[in-house]
This record gives sequence, C-alpha cells and structure tokens, in this order.
Amino acid sequence: MTPTSNWQDIRTKKFTPEQLQQIDDAVEQELLEMDLRALREAAGLTQEELAQRITVTQSQLSKMERREDHRISTVRRYVAALGGKLEIVAVVDGKRILLSSGQ
Repeated sequence: MTPTSNWQDIRTKKFTPEQLQQIDDAVEQELLEMDLRALREAAGLTQEELAQRITVTQSQLSKMERREDHRISTVRRYVAALGGKLEIVAVVDGKRILLSSGQ
C-alpha cells in the first residue's frame, strides 16, 4: 500500500514560510479578482455597463477588478452599482461579527 501524505505537511516541507505566504497571497488575490468579476457577471452586466453606473471608464473598471488591494469604499460603490449592499463579517473564535462598512 502506498503511504499517503497530508497536504499541509507537503507544503511545509517543499516551501519556505516566505514562499508559502506568497502562494497564499496569490490565491487570495485570485479569489478576490474572481469575486468582483463574478459579481458583475452574475448581474448580467458587461464592464462597460457597470463602468457607466459607477461613472468610471471601462479601463478603470477592468483595473479595479484586477487590483491587489481594494478599498472598502471602492468595493461598496461596485456592489451598490450592482444593486447590492456590502456587509463585512469578522469571524473571531467561531463567532461571526457584522462590522460596519461605513454606510
């Protein structure tokens, strides 16, 4: 029988802590980018249509969707233009805490 390995063990043996952080950051960024784009696509809007709603150019909206670090105010505008409301939740010790997003 072939021995099995835990993915976490493999990660820590194959990568330095710095490399692991870079990988985790890249994955988080990819998920965030996908989330903004997915929100827009789920609403059935093109970048041009959403850009008009939040009064930016299509190019600016594209950059917004690819950006590494989003301001809460920018994400709030983006979500509002889709007809939604931004809610921020922190999970501390298993408890979900709804944070104010400044609205």
